[in-house]
Parts: sequence; C-alpha cells; structure tokens
Amino acid sequence: MAFSHLGLSEKVLAAVKAAGYATPTPIQQQAIPHVLARRDVLGIAQTGTGKTAAFVLPMLTMLEHGRARARMPRTLILEPTRELAAQVVEHFSRYGAKHKLNVALLIGGVSFDDQDAKLTRGVDVLIATPGRLLDHHERGRLLMSGVELLVIDEADRMLDMGFIPDIERIGKLVPFTRQTLFFTATMPPEIQRIADTFLHNPVRVEVSRPATAATTITQLLVATGRDPHEKRDTLRRLIRSAEGFKNAIIFCNRKREVALLHRSLVKHRFNAIALHGDMDQPARMAALERFRKGEVDLLVASDVAARGLDIPEVSHIFNFDVPHHPDDYVHRIGRTGRAGRSGTAITIVAPIDKKAVAAIETLIGQTIPWNGEPAPAPAEGERTHGRRHPRREKSGGHRHGHAPRSEQRQPAKVARIDDARRQRGAERKADAAEAPDGAHLPAFLLRPVTLKA
Repeated sequence: MAFSHLGLSEKVLAAVKAAGYATPTPIQQQAIPHVLARRDVLGIAQTGTGKTAAFVLPMLTMLEHGRARARMPRTLILEPTRELAAQVVEHFSRYGAKHKLNVALLIGGVSFDDQDAKLTRGVDVLIATPGRLLDHHERGRLLMSGVELLVIDEADRMLDMGFIPDIERIGKLVPFTRQTLFFTATMPPEIQRIADTFLHNPVRVEVSRPATAATTITQLLVATGRDPHEKRDTLRRLIRSAEGFKNAIIFCNRKREVALLHRSLVKHRFNAIALHGDMDQPARMAALERFRKGEVDLLVASDVAARGLDIPEVSHIFNFDVPHHPDDYVHRIGRTGRAGRSGTAITIVAPIDKKAVAAIETLIGQTIPWNGEPAPAPAEGERTHGRRHPRREKSGGHRHGHAPRSEQRQPAKVARIDDARRQRGAERKADAAEAPDGAHLPAFLLRPVTLKA
C-alpha cells in the first residue's frame, strides 16, 4: 500500500515524497486511517517502527483547517524526555514545511519567557514534557480547554519515570471530547489501566508482540570478568574488532559509570562523547547533534537516550552494563536496525549478570547466542543482578518486604551451617562423656587453696 491510499492531504503527500519515503510502515498503514477518522487509537509497536510519523502525518492533514488562539493549543503531544520532544519538532519541520503552523516546544532547561511568548502568539501544535507543561498551566499562562487531539507517546517510559500522576492530572484538564492517541512499546498492567481511563472505544493497532526486538538486529552476548578494568578492556577489544562498524551507542546503567567510561575511551584515543541526565539541555542536544553528523563515533549514554531517539544509521549498540529492567534492553538495542537496516547489539556479561540476562531472554522470547565462551556462574555468596522491584509490597513487618537475612541464605549454605553446629554439639557431648569428673572445670578453679589460720 502507498501513502496515497491512506487519506492524507496533497501537501503531506508531497512532503513525504520529498523526504524519500514511498511505502508506509505497518504501524503507519494501520493507524493513519483511524486517526483521520477521529477514532481513539491504542498503538503498540516496538521502537524504530515509524510510530512518530504515524501521528504526525495525520495531524498535519487535520490541522490544515482551523486557526490557533492565544494560549489555547489545538493539539497536545506529551513526551517523557526533552530529546524525544525535540525530535517530534523535527518531524513537524520536515513534513510540515508547506503548512503555516505554529509549533511550540515546552521542555525544561530552556527559557520560560521565550516559551511563554510563543504561547501568547497562538499554537497549533504543542509538544511538551509533563513537568514543564504543568508549570505553565499553574502560572496561568496556558489553557488546555481548546485541545482537540491529545497524543501520549512512549507511555511505558512515562511509567518508568514516574510521570503517570502528571499524565492523569493533564487528562482532567483537556476536554472530555478530545481525540486521544496512545502509543507504547510494552503493555504492563499499569499502562493498561491508564489506557482504559484515557481512551474511549479505541482501535488497537499492534504490529508486533509487545517487548520484542526487531528481526534486523543481530544480538550477541560476550563474557567478561568481575574487574571493571577487564570489562573496559573487553569493550575496547569489541569496538576495534566489530565487523561493519560505523558508529555505536554504549549504554551504562548509572550516570557515574557513563563519565568514567567516557574518560577511559578518550584516554585510549577513541572518538567518544557522553550523554546523561545531569548534563544541561544545550549540552545534551549538542552531543546528540555531533553524533548524528558523524563528528564522533561513540556515544556513551545512560538510559536517557534509550527510547525513541531517531538516529537512523547506528551500526552497533554495546550494553556495557546489562540493564536491570528487561524492557530497557529492548529499547536500547532498538537504536540500531531501524527502518529496515541491519544492526548489531552486543551485551557484555559479567558473572553477576546471569540472572538479568535470563530475565531479558524470557521477555523477548528467545535465547541470545554467546560470542565465545559463556560467562561463568557467580561465585558463592556473590549477589546477582536481577530485575528490581521499586514498588515491592511490605510484608511480615520486615523493611521493604524482605525476609530476614537468615531466611535469605542459600539452602545449601544453610544446610552446611546446620551440619557444622550439630557436629560441634556432638563433639562437646562426647568430650563430656569421656572426661573424668571435674575435667570440664577451668584449671585455676582446680588449684588447692591455702587458708590462713
């Protein structure tokens, strides 16, 4: 099916053709007609499937008629991160070149007054992160009673970042009669509950099983030792020997690890740049732009870069740290193998990561092959990194719902401790049975006492 069969306007079709696209992706093919028919849509698709264009293109067609009023946006798009929001603005710039639409971006780290000035002029499309949007509303600088179309993008990422209360609040500020488009890559129970609350008789568009990796991505596991220096040596070896290497994103679990690894790579003469949440917005955007333009080969990032960033030609993904949450693995490796291209995702696995790898394989429904020998089992007593449960229920009066330490011991270890205790007890009894009377007393109590007259 061609784009011309989806019901898009001539201006939009011309922009799509100018961008070099001829055939819609499955999510675009299924979602666009329903959006144009003013239906609520629940879209479930893995990252890199073109879902941003699936709502941008029909929105451009729908906004060709009508006019924005001051401080009352016609459409609202919510994104979990600044980078994703800025990326959606780029889509409107690319496809809406012939549309005279006012597009505003409300994100943190940018001048509040400049954003307020844009709202005053009237906005057709408002793209925002939840926190900054509510800041403007609470100051009385933004009215959401004129929103005709609400888009909630990367809903599962909103859940991970704790934005669901803000989303629920925003949902009460927009008109009940609005049209809602809800996009997510995974569908945990909490996201299903939110979708049931926000959507009215939605059309469900699911182009792949939730939480699956693209078939264009070659996934591999590489074993490493416990020492951080050895782990960094492994990464450098993999980068130097990577087949078809053009550039790569390297993911770490913590911001501190991003900084350490970045310094190490630069020290070893790699062309690398860092990206994490502690950087201010201009620095983050500059780092992404340098990577997009090919000025640097390696982008060392925390999970702030894991979802939704559209950098089309990333050849490799390296997971320096195995993610704690299996869902994050899907989003990380989704930065490569986009738009039908092939890509490679390599995860470095230490012995303590075996449990986390098993959780990832369970989620994606496949076994990831090892490149070389598998990682050895963790040493006895070494803590493994499994999936964390931040909202664990309390039970039994123990802190965070955890059992006492004695109950957390491994069964084999408990058995050995009990055997040792029983053996010591038996030895004491045997010694007592064989010893003469008084042998159990200390020597100083057995010395004769001389009494003075």
